[in-house]
Amino acid sequence: MFRVEYWKQRARELRRGCQALSLAARDPRVPWYAKALVVLVAAYAVSPIDLIPDFIPVLGYVDDLLLLPLGIALAIRLIPAEVWRDCLAHAAAQAKNEPRSWAAAAVVVSIWLVVLGAVTCVILR
Repeated sequence: MFRVEYWKQRARELRRGCQALSLAARDPRVPWYAKALVVLVAAYAVSPIDLIPDFIPVLGYVDDLLLLPLGIALAIRLIPAEVWRDCLAHAAAQAKNEPRSWAAAAVVVSIWLVVLGAVTCVILR
């Protein structure tokens, strides 16, 4: 059964983990090789060039589903435990103090809807 709260919690944990990795990459107590791995994993995640191109059915996404989590797990293991706990706590504190703007979210969604409508009109002509 699809549990909305479960997935919301997982998304919050993922966001907090990404923020903690970002903080750890800038922490002077983290060894250079752990910082380099964090940068490499982040670069691979946003890079349009993949090990296996995404247009290959199934295999195209398998590299993303395997390599990214493995790279993240390895980076976390290379970060000293005390530093990782500090970064997680700092990321959690940032999330609690983060302002939320429904108006800004509505503007962004509106822009995407306008772009989607324009693309649809161009395609249908």
